[in-house]
Amino acid sequence: MKSIMMSAATALAVCATLAVGAVPATARGSARTAHPTSVAHRTRPRPATGSSYYRRVRPGSSYLALGDSVTFGYEEPQVVPAPDYADASSFANYPDMLGDELHLDVANVACPGETTGSFINTSAISNGCENTLGNTAIAYRTAFPLHVNYSGSQLAYALSYLRQHSDVTLVSLMIGANDFFVCQETTSDGCASGSELQATAAKVAANVRTILSAIRDQAHYDGQLVIVNYYSIDYASAADNAESNLVNQTVDSAAQPFHVEIADGYGEFQAASAHSGDDSCTAGLLTQLATPGDCGIHPSYAGQALLAKAVGDAIKF
Repeated sequence: MKSIMMSAATALAVCATLAVGAVPATARGSARTAHPTSVAHRTRPRPATGSSYYRRVRPGSSYLALGDSVTFGYEEPQVVPAPDYADASSFANYPDMLGDELHLDVANVACPGETTGSFINTSAISNGCENTLGNTAIAYRTAFPLHVNYSGSQLAYALSYLRQHSDVTLVSLMIGANDFFVCQETTSDGCASGSELQATAAKVAANVRTILSAIRDQAHYDGQLVIVNYYSIDYASAADNAESNLVNQTVDSAAQPFHVEIADGYGEFQAASAHSGDDSCTAGLLTQLATPGDCGIHPSYAGQALLAKAVGDAIKF
């Protein structure tokens, strides 16, 4: 994560607004708005939360990891020793860590800088994956390899992968932070107003519903689906916490109707930094830069291990 530079009061107010609509799907019942994808695409009704219908994760099955730079394992250029961007396998990431632990065949298709919009459509604005604020000359996936080489959008590849691999028992998604970064970079006040934050949150929620509806209803995926929550840079900072909670609450609420589990990356980092002044950097959970005590915004090896633990704790075997 990167600081979104909003005031704590503004972020908390937006979180409160979102919470009003964050009623569990089971409580909303028939009043819930229909999914964007037609129900005619479904092969069978979606089971209720807690149902044992969805397949359990088992050794030897496949794990499809979707997301942005955190899922990819990206490290800033200032990290010492310098990252080898030409070798995607050199980046430690929580999907591979979890896959090694559970003996899963991992396909990590995440792209640094991916927004919820560019996840669906490569021509949409990203924060460095397909383009940088619409500038196609600056794009990570055209300059450097991803863990998986594919053309088209991340969603299109995910649907193709799920249709071709019947042994997938786990899909994880970590997305949304870059949408707020784009808002910060394209507004005169750094996305500080409640209206700008609410508009961005609404866009993220709509895109997440589109993504998960496609996975469930178009690819007919009936395995476990995990939303991975972002951490806070500094748990002693109300502003940093509010920013992370805004992204997490937005995505979690939008994902509820699609029978998901939540991997509590936020809580894992919080617990691990409790004896380090509630600072994720001091606790060694973030990338360490050249200047001692200076950290990036991405997880270190230890931070990635905590995210792997969060996903592992969320799934059923």
